[in-house]
This record gives sequence, C-alpha cells and structure tokens, in this order.
Amino acid sequence: MNTSPRLPTSINSPSYPTEFQQVILKKSQNFVGRTFVFTAISNFLQRYDRGYFIIIGATGSGKSAILAKYVTENPQVLYYNAQLPGKNRAEEFITTISTQIETENFTSLHSLLQQVSDILEPQQKFIIAIDALDAVNHTDQTKGSNLFYLPRYLPRGVYFLLTRRPYLRKQSGLLIETPFQILDLATYPQENHGDIQAYIRRYVNNDEELTAKLTAKSENNFMYLSKILYAVSESDRTAYLREAIVTGQLPPALEAYYQQHLHKMIPPNAPSQERELKLSILRVLVQVPSEALAQTALWLDSVTAAAIASTIDADEYDVEEILENWREFLTLQQTDREISYSVYHSSFRDFLSKQVNFG
Repeated sequence: MNTSPRLPTSINSPSYPTEFQQVILKKSQNFVGRTFVFTAISNFLQRYDRGYFIIIGATGSGKSAILAKYVTENPQVLYYNAQLPGKNRAEEFITTISTQIETENFTSLHSLLQQVSDILEPQQKFIIAIDALDAVNHTDQTKGSNLFYLPRYLPRGVYFLLTRRPYLRKQSGLLIETPFQILDLATYPQENHGDIQAYIRRYVNNDEELTAKLTAKSENNFMYLSKILYAVSESDRTAYLREAIVTGQLPPALEAYYQQHLHKMIPPNAPSQERELKLSILRVLVQVPSEALAQTALWLDSVTAAAIASTIDADEYDVEEILENWREFLTLQQTDREISYSVYHSSFRDFLSKQVNFG
C-alpha cells in the first residue's frame, strides 16, 4: 500500500496514543515558568533548518513537564514517551511514529523522515518530541546504532526534541552529525531557583519564610515539591510543611516514589550475593551528602568507585558497573580524571539510609 505521509494537525488526532495524551495532560498541569528553556528551543528552531535539541536534567528536575507543556502549546508536534511500559524499544517507537503521520510506505526511520521533509513547505517544521530517551532498551538494536535508530543526519525541516537524564559522553548512545544543542537544566541555577519559588508560592499563601525554607529543601527538584505540596489539604498545608521541614518527615506519596527507586536499584528478587553487594555500595553512598548540602558539610561531597570498592573490599569494575546502572539516581562529578558519585537528592539519601542500614 503506497500512501503519502499526512502531517498531524492536532494532539487529539485519533491516531495519537491515548496513554500519551494522559501523560501530557498530567505532566503539564500546574506548570510554572521554564521560559528560558522555551526561548532556547525557539531560538534553535529559528537558527537551524533541522537538528536535535536535547534537554538534560536529573530525576525530578521537570524535564517531562517541560516537554508536555511544549506539546500542549504546539499541538502539531509528535510526542513519544519511552518511559511507559512497552514503549522503550525501537520497533515500537518507529511503528507509533509512522501511525501518527499515517503512512506505511517506508523502509527505515530515515526514509520516513525524508518523505515528510519532501512535502514540507519552505518554512514548515516537523518536530518529534521524545521524553526519557535514557529509558530506551537498545539490547535488540544493531550494535553501535543510535538509540531508537535516530538518524545521524536529518533532512530539511525535521527536528527532534529530546529529554534525558545526565550521561557520560562516551555512553550517550547517539552519534549526530547535524545541528544540535544540549541544554543542561543544572547550568541555570538562577532560573531554576526563580521557577521553584514561583511554584511554591502557588501553595503557601505568600509566606516568604516558608517559601525560602522549602526552596532550600527542594534542591531545585520539582518532583520532591509536588509530592510534598500535594500531601495535605490547603487548610492544613502550612502547619504540615513547617513540621516536615524540621523533622524530615516524608509524605506517603514521596516515600512510595522513593521505594520505586530503591526497587529499581535493588530488585526484590535479586540474588542474595548481588543484593548484598548493592546494599554495601549504598551504605557508603548514603554517608555522602547531596550536592546542595555538601556546600556546608564537613565531609566529602561525593565518592569514587575506587574508594567504594576499597571500603567494602569489592572489585572496582563490579562497583563501577552497578553505579552506572544507577546513573539516574546519582549525581556525577568529574575531578582529576576520576568520576565521583553522590545520591541525587538529600531526602532520597535520608530515605535510603534508613532502608539499607536495616536491610
């Protein structure tokens, strides 16, 4: 069957996956700020006639919400979420994208994009947004190929807007020889700080003292704030938040979120030897404060794989492999040709400390 690709005109198109619509709606609710990101995207699209724009941020930094908000305001953009169950393989991605643009006549993702490019008006842009590129399972792909077989070169008018957690350059999973820009949310501390405060002020009735304390406690992490702020009704919120700040109490939703993290790091059905090694590594990591607290702490702010291996008398290669698999939950720092690690948020570190020291 030979059909020419038809560009989608609305997010409510029947060919648009329902589960994606649900994610977009949920993630874009209560959205605040991030103007600096949208401005950067707009500038990139104006400057180049094709390319990749990549948003990098730690767990909970708001990457998914940014992408969802962008899609709601630009309904012609195709959307794909690799973090949903069953959506992290290349064949599913290519099938879903081809369905959204209603074509079956293609031999590869590159040929599909070329067909689209051929029917674009001179100033028209075709954008595919992919959330959580780091969640892609590439074990079934050809060795050395790009994640999701994303093209090394792009035809005119075609753009990819990607989000992913921080990664080591040598393990990016992408070889790109077309215009690209990387925006690391961590390199915009002032903008993040302002957006975090604006987000908090929606819930605390102009209580500037509480806003300041929550801002510091959040460490610029929107997921942490959302779980804390949604924990109680508006009438009880101020008293609850003040107590939570002092005691470090976690609301059930945040504790459940962290429990999911822990199960991913150490699966409940993991062999006993693997479990003990991972627990030993975590016991060292939880003694290391997160980046924000490290500025005032008297201990090291991160620790190397070699130091962990020496502490627990384990093989350094095994430790490095586990730490790399935990990449989404850790902050990495490059110092003197070595990589050091710390838990990405202090509240998660405190949660882990209670779990692993009794596990």
